[in-house]
Amino acid sequence: MNKNLLEKEVQAYINSGLNAVVSKIALAKSPFGEVSSAELANQIAAKKKSEKKLPTWFKHENIVYPSTLSIEQTSSEDTAAYKQQLVKGNSLIDITAGFGVDSFYFSHKADEVYSCEINPELSAISAHNAKLLGAGNILCLAADGLEYLQSSEKSFGTIYVDPARRNTSGKVFKLADCTPNVLEHLNLLLNKAERVIIKTSPLLDLQAGLGELKNVAEIHIISVKNECKELLWVIDKDFIGEPNIIAATLNTSIKQIELPLHDDGETDYVSQKLSKGYLYEADAALMKSGAFNAIANQFNLQKLDRQSHIYYSEELYTTFIGRIFEIEAILSPNELKKEKSLQGNVIVRNFPEKAENLVKKLKIKPNKETFYIFTQVQQQYVAFITKIVQYY
Repeated sequence: MNKNLLEKEVQAYINSGLNAVVSKIALAKSPFGEVSSAELANQIAAKKKSEKKLPTWFKHENIVYPSTLSIEQTSSEDTAAYKQQLVKGNSLIDITAGFGVDSFYFSHKADEVYSCEINPELSAISAHNAKLLGAGNILCLAADGLEYLQSSEKSFGTIYVDPARRNTSGKVFKLADCTPNVLEHLNLLLNKAERVIIKTSPLLDLQAGLGELKNVAEIHIISVKNECKELLWVIDKDFIGEPNIIAATLNTSIKQIELPLHDDGETDYVSQKLSKGYLYEADAALMKSGAFNAIANQFNLQKLDRQSHIYYSEELYTTFIGRIFEIEAILSPNELKKEKSLQGNVIVRNFPEKAENLVKKLKIKPNKETFYIFTQVQQQYVAFITKIVQYY
């Protein structure tokens, strides 16, 4: 870590350049002899990326930032704060610490946190920032976390691991496609801790993950503003049985719902001809669970159709976790084609055309309040004209 980045003049330059064109700074001559233009450009770009994702870091003076890629890959403060409730015991080791955001929040719950990062530069940056932020119970180690566990006699209450993606497509469907490969080292992890928490991409299928792992006590599906961000697999050493599935939305407040692993229950379907009422689109975290019947039953809703995954009620239930729309009109798709000057957004569920194609075909202009929902009701294609009454 270049300590010259902490000079007052350098920090002032970085803060004054947050609205500048970073590429121009990178190509220009640095005004500082001990700090390169590339370093200045990176600090500005990384800090800009942190403004909404990591506001605690962004607002604090003299924070040093890693590469922008590290900022993109790190947990947000919202998701890191959620994870601290999952810590078991007084000691924790984060074996893939990166920029140290998760380690920082774990330090609020555990008495001691070992933060292992194999990249010495990134580990030094994390240690510097942890001290600035007052997290005196974090020990930052520039080490391979797995090697440290193998060589150390110490045990922990909790081990946390965030495996990195190895493939270039950005899509991870198997734990074996990540580094470290937790499947190869799961016995070691369980020998060293009472609880292991594994963070994975939301693209990992729940049943596929359960087929590869053992002793999974809980799976937390985390979303922010209707975007599924990550899966947290909570593995307890002595757990036997089926895991609890917790869908959690982190918006202005945290909402949680427990859903079944197997969606075997029956639910009610709309039988009457609809004219008014409300449509419900479950949050991405709930949809990821696959418990579509359970969602309907827990919120006292009816399904429009077996495969539509849009819900209905005559009354408004604002405890629902997801978006709610008030029905203004119900048309056939052909009837809607005859309408002029359409303005709104398009949602497609169990319908043969994509949303973007419908927008072009019907010449629909943007409008924040109106939503056209194309779906099936009683095996008939319909188009709902609705007004949104709840976003998240």
